[in-house]
Amino acid sequence: MTDGTNPPSNPQPEPAPGSGGFGPAPGGYGFPPAQPGGYGFPPPQPGQPGPPIPGGYGYPNQQPEPAPAAFVPAPQPDWEAMADRSEAQRSRRRMVFVSLGVVGALLAGGAGWFFFARSEGGGPDNDKPPVASGSPSPSQSAAEENAVTVPNEPTQLRDRANNGPAVQLAMNPGVELVKMENRNELRLKGGAESFAQGNEQAVDVTKSFTVTTRVYSVTETGTRMAISQGDGVSYSFELGFEVVSGKKSWVFRVQTGEKGAAATAQQVVVEAPEALKKWTQLTGTYDAEKKTIALYVNDKAAGQAQVSGIWAGPGPVQLGRARHHGIWSGSFVGSMDRIRVWDKALAPEQVAVLDSGNLSKLGKPKHAWLI
Repeated sequence: MTDGTNPPSNPQPEPAPGSGGFGPAPGGYGFPPAQPGGYGFPPPQPGQPGPPIPGGYGYPNQQPEPAPAAFVPAPQPDWEAMADRSEAQRSRRRMVFVSLGVVGALLAGGAGWFFFARSEGGGPDNDKPPVASGSPSPSQSAAEENAVTVPNEPTQLRDRANNGPAVQLAMNPGVELVKMENRNELRLKGGAESFAQGNEQAVDVTKSFTVTTRVYSVTETGTRMAISQGDGVSYSFELGFEVVSGKKSWVFRVQTGEKGAAATAQQVVVEAPEALKKWTQLTGTYDAEKKTIALYVNDKAAGQAQVSGIWAGPGPVQLGRARHHGIWSGSFVGSMDRIRVWDKALAPEQVAVLDSGNLSKLGKPKHAWLI
């Protein structure tokens, strides 16, 4: 075999004198010298004829045909043994059918006893309701109970209080839900799309309530509201950060007049010298009997104010913005978590334990998100 180039030219040696030259090589190189009697066959010995070649070149010498073998009859089957085996197989099948029938009867009897016991109130599981087919397993129920968002709705914060009608918060594109090591937080980038809005109001502002959240602000300029309620001409309440008279401050403000005029707004303000990039728990309360509002910072009382009442403006709860004179303002920039609402005014000693996580003495909140 070559690599596709012309084959090398290997000159052949001259024939020895008297050798008669090279034999014929029909078809080109590579054939052996011609032998008498045909290609590939040995020459006949002197005095012996060459072997006959039937049909042409390449066939073997003819051989005498062998004598036909004597006929040997096939052995006869053992019909008696085959009958015994067939009878044994039939016996085994009958035993299997009988066993299946007995098991089926026992199962049917057990099922009947179970349903009878359920209907009569007896049996070992009479105090446990049956689990319907397709019901979630305990692990699935626990996962749903601890879910931060609504099932199959990853952009809606789930109300985890389960205390009355739930209020879900729909997050807009400028809001990011971030899972930390042992909690979740909401990050707001600021701007027109940086907010989350509830499907209804969180509190009845004509009655006592408490609203609280933990915030982490990344700016110390302008007005930055963490939570508010209302989407009409004005907010009903707002809680967050604001520069007041040139000073960085935390503020809890309520609207007492219908048109949202500045003269009808009441507020509690406390300076916030360390508001930047530091987690701070903010809590605002309204006592409908005493007609007072109060602000708490990191679970400590910061001040209170007397009000005539709070205007019940239309519109749902908001995260990251507030309504002023018919437009949205106060876009919050930073993070927040632990958002809760109670339908009562928490006392100072109750607010004092909010950040500790020991809330057993506070009663169940009406709404809760990111807890």
